[in-house]
Amino acid sequence: MTDLAVIPHQLDPAGRTCRVVIETPGGRRAKYDYDRTEGTFMLAALLPEGMSFPLDFGFVPSTLGEDGDPLDVLVLFDEPCAVGAVVHVRLIGVIEAEQSEGERTVRNDRLLAVAAVSRLYAQVRTPDDLGQEYLENLNAFWRQYNLLKGKRFAVKAVRGADAAVAAIKAGGRP
Repeated sequence: MTDLAVIPHQLDPAGRTCRVVIETPGGRRAKYDYDRTEGTFMLAALLPEGMSFPLDFGFVPSTLGEDGDPLDVLVLFDEPCAVGAVVHVRLIGVIEAEQSEGERTVRNDRLLAVAAVSRLYAQVRTPDDLGQEYLENLNAFWRQYNLLKGKRFAVKAVRGADAAVAAIKAGGRP
């Protein structure tokens, strides 16, 4: 069985595209985590009633963030993807953030991307195309999600696609 965490992300810096693995579909309360040891997706948590993931949530394979996990990515798509789907995406930006638990603070960014085959979001090229209110709602979700786990989540900046490409290059593993 192929370890999805180390498949090539196939970053194309010029086209600002790569592959991502979906862990949790948008609109769902159930949070899944990829378990590299077993090569499966394990149910990790259940969000409270009335709270769900705003977008498909996954990771960029063959990367490693400061938090010790592959880089996180939020994927805009016309409908929720299946758990474990590998999706070709176009990067549009990054929410640069810090996550704190107790005295430990680490960088834990959220890349923003559009599924390459999306029709609804085909014209979205930058975070600004989503609108300030949409971005604030995404950030509010992550603050609340982390608060439920006893952590703090602080957004430092929202940047464009070049910053997302740079994050993947910096977090890439050989």
